[in-house]
Amino acid sequence: MSKTLKILLIVFISFIMHYLFDDFYFKEIRKFLDEKIEFIGISHILTYLIVGIPIFLGTILIGKPKNILLNLGLNKSILKGVIISLIFTMPMLVGFSIFFNLNSKITFNNILIGAISAGFFEELYFRGFLFGLIFRKTKIGFIPSIIIGTVIFAMGHLYQSQELVELIGIFMTTFAGGILFAWVFCEWSYNLWVSIFLHLFMNLFWIIFAVSDNALGGTYANLFRFITIIIVVYFTIVYKKKKGLSLEINRRTIWRNI
Repeated sequence: MSKTLKILLIVFISFIMHYLFDDFYFKEIRKFLDEKIEFIGISHILTYLIVGIPIFLGTILIGKPKNILLNLGLNKSILKGVIISLIFTMPMLVGFSIFFNLNSKITFNNILIGAISAGFFEELYFRGFLFGLIFRKTKIGFIPSIIIGTVIFAMGHLYQSQELVELIGIFMTTFAGGILFAWVFCEWSYNLWVSIFLHLFMNLFWIIFAVSDNALGGTYANLFRFITIIIVVYFTIVYKKKKGLSLEINRRTIWRNI
C-alpha cells in the first residue's frame, strides 16, 4: 500500500468515525456533562474534545505521538496567531460597531459555543486534520485536498435556514470561508493558530453585535467581511514578498503537491 493511500484511508476513516460519533452522541454527551458541570459552554467544549478522539488517534497513526501538535499545526506561536488575526478582522470590529447595535441577548455561553469552540474545533478538525494532513503528508494538491473538507464544513452550516436561496447563500459563504482558512493555514507557515483566531474573531464580532441570525448576513455585514478577506489576502502576500518567501499555494501545489 502506498503512503498516500494509507494516509487517505486513515484520515477518511478517522473523520467518518468522528462525524458519526458527533452526529449520534454529541447531544447525549453534552447533556450528561452539563448535568454534572451545570455550565453548557464548558460542557460543549468537553464534548467536542470527546467526539474528536478518532481525530487524535488518526493523527497519532499518521505520525509519532510526540508530533501530534506539529502535525495538526498547533506547535507554532499562539500570540502571533492572535495579533495577526486581530489586525485582519479590525474592519469587521469597527464596521459592526458603527452600523449595528450590541447584541443584548449575548451570554458567555454564546461566546464559548459560537466563537471559541467553533473557531478552535472547526479549524482543528477540518483544516488541521482533514485538509492539513492530506495536503502536507501526501502529493495531493491544494484544490483536491480542500474540496471534501470544505464541502462538509459548508454543509454543516445549512441548519441555519430552511429557505432555498438562503441555504445556497450560506453554503457558498461558508464554502468560501473554508477555502480562505485553509489558504491562511498554509501561507502562515502552517500555524493553525492564525486560522483559529481569524475564525474565532470573525465569529465573535458577528455575535457581540446584532449582525445576523445566520452566516449569510446582509449588505453591511458582507461589506466588512469582504474588506476583511481582501486585507487577509493582500497583507499575507505582501508580507511574504517582503520576507522573500514564496507562496505555498502556487502552480506546483495547486493540483499536485510536487
